Order: sequence, then structure tokens, then C-alpha cells
Amino acid sequence: MESGAEAVKEYKIGLYEKAMPDTLTWREKLECAKACGYDYVEISIDASGEKIDRIHMSTEERRRIVDTMFEAGIPIGSMSVSALTKYALGDLSDAVRKKAVGIMERSIELAADLGIRTVMLPGYDIYFGESTAETKQHFIDNIKKAAEIGAREGVLLGFETMENEFMNTTEKGLEYIDIAASPYLKIYPDAGNITNAAVLHQHDVCEDLALGKGNLIALHLKETVPGVFREVKFLTGHVEFERIISTAWELGVRRYVTELWDTGQPDWEDDIRFANHAMREILNRQN
Repeated sequence: MESGAEAVKEYKIGLYEKAMPDTLTWREKLECAKACGYDYVEISIDASGEKIDRIHMSTEERRRIVDTMFEAGIPIGSMSVSALTKYALGDLSDAVRKKAVGIMERSIELAADLGIRTVMLPGYDIYFGESTAETKQHFIDNIKKAAEIGAREGVLLGFETMENEFMNTTEKGLEYIDIAASPYLKIYPDAGNITNAAVLHQHDVCEDLALGKGNLIALHLKETVPGVFREVKFLTGHVEFERIISTAWELGVRRYVTELWDTGQPDWEDDIRFANHAMREILNRQN
């Protein structure tokens, strides 16, 4: 998406698709992200029917999106498969697990077709229900399948550290990375979620992040406050972005995504620009 005459950046920063209104077309979303200073967009495959339908796009529909990326001069560079919150890989229902695996596989195949290199999988065995030894075993069985699919398609998968106790730290994510033992299944930490876990359990967030050395594929940059995990404006919460980004940089992370949500406010584009500017200021100080 870049011409050979442009300077190569030492990092890339993406924008979570849901920071922009759903009413925008793909061309408008891509052009908006580029105008606001981003290098790529992270596409959302959430549990809504509209977003899940994306995994069933025809070859022609996929080609049009790829053409739009090249015409806009900015790619869809990563994917968040948050639909696996509702349709969990560890659910006790055979039907729900089957649907979850189908969503996961088709999402990874879509990523491969669109040229997406990294896919985020939520670190839950089950969200709407109680985590048990059985849900954990189902989750393990299915993440092994995920690793095989990622390897087949040549797409890197990363667990996002989430807000509940199952996988809210980098350390907990490593347990499952070790079980899967695949170069295609790693960790995609969320700065806000691991911060909340560190405050709750009184450990150092950067020490936890550093445990992921060699296993981190990207970093979600999200603001939080204790007990609140989304829709907190950047630099109004307690996330130590300077320390976390510096640690991630030392660990080799070079892809970052600002995660924020459009809540219907008229200044949504200002929020996107501010997040980009604030995070780039920190990233540009890294060596």
C-alpha cells in the first residue's frame, strides 16, 4: 500500500474499526483512518449478524475490498474475532462450539484472502457461563485446531488478554501458548486489560508483559480505569502507556492498535485523531 519512495516506518499503528460509525462504507472507513494518521485498520468480526456475515463473502466481494484498500492507500492489517465471546470455543454446548469453530476457521480464511497478517482471538474458554475443567478442556482442544488452521493459512493468531480471570494477564496466556506449542498461536495483549489485572492483583503490569518475550505479535492500546474496560477516553484513565509501550518495544512489538468505540458522539473523529497523536508521541520516542 506504500510507494517505494516513502520512508520505512519503524512501527505501524492501526485503528480498531468500531471506533468509526457503522454507517460508513469500507472506502470511507479506510479513508478516515488514513486521514487521521493511521497505517491500517483492524476489522471486526463480532457477534452481530452483519459482522459474522462477512466470513461468508463471495470471492468477488473479497476482491472489491482488496481493490478498495489499494485505491485508498491503506490496508486492513489485522482482525478481531470478538464473536468468539458469544460463541465460545469452550462452551458446554456442542452446537455452540461447532459454530465457534466454524466462525474461527472462516475468519482466518477471510484474513488470508484479504492479506491480513494477524488475527486476534479473545482469551475466554466461556464468557456467558461458569468456567470449569470441562470448558477449559474444550477450549484447549479448539485452540489446537486454531493453531493448525493458522499454520495452514499462514496467518498469525494472538490471544487477547481479556477482562475476566481466565486470561487477564500475559502470564495466563502463556499457559495456553505452551500447550498449543505452535509458531502460529501467540499473544496479542490489551494494555488496558492487563493494567486492570495488575491493579487488582497488585503486580507490576510491565513485569507481566515482559513474561511474553518472544510470544507477542501486537499490542492493543486501550484506556481503562479500575473495573471499567471500555469507552474510557485516552489519557483520562490509569494505563501507563509510556511504560507499557516502552516495554513492548524492547520486547520487539512493532504493531499497535488504538482500541476505542464510536458511541454516537459528534466528536468521534476528534477522539480518533487524539488517540493517534497521543500514542504516536510515545512510539516516536522509542529507539
